[in-house]
Amino acid sequence: MNTQLTVRLPEELREALREASRRSGTKSAEIVREALREHLHLGHDARRPPAARVNHLLGSLESGIPDLAERHREYLLATLTRE
Repeated sequence: MNTQLTVRLPEELREALREASRRSGTKSAEIVREALREHLHLGHDARRPPAARVNHLLGSLESGIPDLAERHREYLLATLTRE
């Protein structure tokens, strides 16, 4: 890193940043850098693998259907034909 920036944060934002850092196991500085990249439309950090970019989404959906991956077509067709 070449430059250091000091930013004053309101307590609410500081606590939200601290909590996000704790939950994700990511340093606060990296969260701030990523937020700036997104806000400035600079894209994602190319050094991060694609799976790391969607890590927060993995395992976030629960269908309750144990064989959904094997019988997805059958379930999809049943959903489309329901009235």
